[in-house]
Amino acid sequence: MNPTAEYFARYEAIVAISGRMLSAARKSLWADLIGLEEEYRQLVDGLKEAEVGIRLSAAERARKYDLIRRILADDAAIRDLASPRMARLSALFSGSSQSARVLQQLYGAR
Repeated sequence: MNPTAEYFARYEAIVAISGRMLSAARKSLWADLIGLEEEYRQLVDGLKEAEVGIRLSAAERARKYDLIRRILADDAAIRDLASPRMARLSALFSGSSQSARVLQQLYGAR
């Protein structure tokens, strides 16, 4: 496989995994999403290495930007789906620390 084809194969793999991540988020399969994130990171790291020395034509740059837009759209959708869950977790943790402070004030530190 030539370097440019390999480069785009890596981008396509990232698009595929981001789609799987979005599917997991839509189904509230958060553990699956977390597992896919590691695979995603590895693919992105591999892409960084593959970029060295690649020269793209105008059409190839357009293809690359289309792939990036797809990845970013999936990422934005995942964040939108995860935000309410993150807010609930944040409230839970901040509520716990408030409760701990109230208990500490009531009963004093011993």
